[in-house]
Amino acid sequence: MSAPHRPPMIGLVLTAGGARGAYQAGVLKRIGEIKALQNRPSPFRIIAGASAGAINGTALACHQDSLQAGAQTLADLWGNLRFGSVVRHDIPALANTARKAVLDMTLGGVGNAGRLDALMNTAPLRAFLGTHMKFDGIAEAVRRGDLYALAVTATGYHSGKSFTFVQGADGHPVWNKSRRVALPAQITLEHVCASAAIPLVFPPVALPVNGGTAYFGDGALRLVTPLSPAIRLGAQKLLAIGVRCATAADDLLRAELADAPMEMQRPPLSQILGVFMNAIFLDHLDADLDHLKRMNDLISAYPPKVLDKPLRALGEPMRLVRPLAISPSEDIAIIAKTLAHRMPRAIRYVMDGLGTPDARSADLTSFLLFDAAFTRELIALGYRDTAARADEIEAFLMEA
Repeated sequence: MSAPHRPPMIGLVLTAGGARGAYQAGVLKRIGEIKALQNRPSPFRIIAGASAGAINGTALACHQDSLQAGAQTLADLWGNLRFGSVVRHDIPALANTARKAVLDMTLGGVGNAGRLDALMNTAPLRAFLGTHMKFDGIAEAVRRGDLYALAVTATGYHSGKSFTFVQGADGHPVWNKSRRVALPAQITLEHVCASAAIPLVFPPVALPVNGGTAYFGDGALRLVTPLSPAIRLGAQKLLAIGVRCATAADDLLRAELADAPMEMQRPPLSQILGVFMNAIFLDHLDADLDHLKRMNDLISAYPPKVLDKPLRALGEPMRLVRPLAISPSEDIAIIAKTLAHRMPRAIRYVMDGLGTPDARSADLTSFLLFDAAFTRELIALGYRDTAARADEIEAFLMEA
């Protein structure tokens, strides 16, 4: 008797992006409303996320029995966000940060140097996430078989390696590569906070590792291949949700390469920091999708018997992995620019001191605008973009 057919294991990959993560909530909300997916467990048996994607992925895994319920909870979480829910921005907190910075810069190594480890106090974020996430739902989903693995990635501040913490079924893969490590773990609030700790802005987070303690920051720092954790965990199909508009990026490139001479303004520090954030958060998904396509083309071009021997020698099994990517149809930086006045006055004062970037390059604001007016715009954008492709997405998720 032949073995029963099993549908392909579908992975969900959620990338980084700070406040831009609200876009993913809108995408998932619309997917959760697909009629064929209702009243059944989530189709994503593997969930991999970093930074804001780790928050979204963990929240979904906590509600694995219903994608619609989990996605709605996620949309409510982002849609009711306030800056004070993420960081302290009162005058005493900001003054304390300024005091530490002045002491470190004026006294140098004299006395207790290294007083400042971040520009913002994220105690409110820890409390906010702890209130809305029920982590025991992850273990229950694994026990039922609805979830194979949840992978949350953070960056080790000592080794500089990308650490992927995996909570999943017994025997799930782990790995130790030159720049990437995977460890079995019970995902906690601390893992999520570590993965979402934007460098310089948010403080490092301590996590237990092999009986000791190490400090971690944003998972996107060294995760240059965001699809990799889900693929290594066994995903045969991948739905990836990015947070950068490809059209907007192409338009900026064409402006720099235009045949007609152009006089561009000297970029202020805010624009330089925005590009820095892009390099960390936004530029990896497209490159990784291109790499996956090349690998699929390679595997498809050669019969299995040709590749079998060298692949067995490498110890790296290879297979076709079908991706489907969703990304914003509009430039999120422009949306952020129109709502920049929603920043708390003290934070806005500091950011104004960094200079005013071109509207299409206002990426720094888009990462840090933790305000409901902005996040609701992104949720609505993600919902619209997904509704326009609902049939394609349904076919991708439901086909055997």
